[in-house]
Amino acid sequence: MRVRASFFVLFSLSCLLCVLLSSAQQLPPDAVVSARLLDSHLQDSAFRALFSPITGVPYDAQVPTNLSGIKVSAMRLRSGSLRTRGVLSYKEFEIPIGVVEKPYVERLVLVYQNLGNWSDQFYPLPGFSYLAPVLGLLAYSGINLSASELPELDIRASEKPVLVNFPHVRPAPLGALAKCVYFDLHGSVQFDTLLPGNVCSTMQQGHFSIVVESNAPSPAPSSGGEFQDASGKNNKKNNKFMLRILAPCVVGGIVLLIIILGLLVVLVRRHTKGTRMQQLECVAYSNEIMDMTSIGDIKVPLAFGTRTRPMIEHDYFP
Repeated sequence: MRVRASFFVLFSLSCLLCVLLSSAQQLPPDAVVSARLLDSHLQDSAFRALFSPITGVPYDAQVPTNLSGIKVSAMRLRSGSLRTRGVLSYKEFEIPIGVVEKPYVERLVLVYQNLGNWSDQFYPLPGFSYLAPVLGLLAYSGINLSASELPELDIRASEKPVLVNFPHVRPAPLGALAKCVYFDLHGSVQFDTLLPGNVCSTMQQGHFSIVVESNAPSPAPSSGGEFQDASGKNNKKNNKFMLRILAPCVVGGIVLLIIILGLLVVLVRRHTKGTRMQQLECVAYSNEIMDMTSIGDIKVPLAFGTRTRPMIEHDYFP
């Protein structure tokens, strides 16, 4: 009975652990269906990285495994410091003096996004090909770092523009003109001139990248190979996605199966040993000649008197 109860408990724990492993490391397949929902999930991930943060220090965050390839960071700032000092370098962004937010908050959090190979999936741009990953910069209230699904603050540069430096850009096809593209939070798309050094400029927050018209000749592959267009690789992504879903359950199941088998072997051995000891005790008690009595948990022989009393052989006394 004890063996059955222990097996049931171990089986329940194994199922629970498998569910926790799969749910903690990934989002449901239909959880992210748009760029705005992605912003909400990445904001939640970024805020979890801010545990007792130091003002002005960026903290890299972990994203769910089925969004692997996306990079997220968070940096907490004082509103007055952002306005009077700016941020010299936050990843690829240079934030100048004079950036203000609406509505006003005492502290705010700047969330950085690098969508990598997911750029084309969340920000499709028909007729254009990406030469660089989509980079995002969004501002949120930094009063409550445990909050989720926060609305974005409206931040704007009042004097100089915010600069976005793209370090890894594929070369444009011969004769094609690379452009900066800007996606605002309402779905609008704007194009702008690419500055020397692969730099784009903006006066407000949003998502940015460098594109080229796709009817131009195919661009040469980048030597760094750090960014690839995601089009034409959906099957490969789906396969990787399924592997990321199944791998935690398979590994966790194998480990728990080994643990369960080991515990079962120990329980069976103990049960067998206990049964054998009981049998030996029964045989010993059935063959006894003398009476037995119990002292505590132990049974010992009992004799009420000696069988032959001693007798004096002669009457000699010294």
